[in-house]
Amino acid sequence: MFRLIALTLFLASPALAHSPLLDLSPKTRDAPLVIDAPEHSKAIFSELTGASQFYQIISDEEFDFYVGITAPKLESCGLKQTFSFRVLDEGFKEIDARDGAAMEWTEWYEEYGKNWYWVGPEIGKAFAHDRQYPAGVYYVEVFNKANTGEYVLAVGDQERFGLGTLLTIRGTMREVQAKFWDEKGCE
Repeated sequence: MFRLIALTLFLASPALAHSPLLDLSPKTRDAPLVIDAPEHSKAIFSELTGASQFYQIISDEEFDFYVGITAPKLESCGLKQTFSFRVLDEGFKEIDARDGAAMEWTEWYEEYGKNWYWVGPEIGKAFAHDRQYPAGVYYVEVFNKANTGEYVLAVGDQERFGLGTLLTIRGTMREVQAKFWDEKGCE
């Protein structure tokens, strides 16, 4: 029992950053991926396959707002695609937007996963929030010109990991590594 508690405390350290989630399902305007507890950090690994994707953020109280996009950086090729996003209100009216094609993406090494990323647009600064949103329902739409490619949507900046996340994080990261850092994608 002591080992489980010690392991849980070790794995819950801030070095973990965003809690990983692999979700390759379609995320449409009518059936978005729902993000509750939007302040809790999440890294959602996904892929555009011909259409933009939608995420729904729900909060019953004012909350710290952070959203950013990164993409896997492969050794043998440069940035393949950029990604943009729009933040929409409950009626799908644009509140804010970031154009990934109009900015310079930078390289970043993530210590825990031991992977390189391309860092793109964000609302916030250096993976942290810089504003609050009132309670309500919001949507984040992720897209690019071709609506194709692998990306990571980071949401929230408070590191809170439940036991379920701690027990599955290694398996999730193995799946993510195999799919998102496959060098064959550069050929």
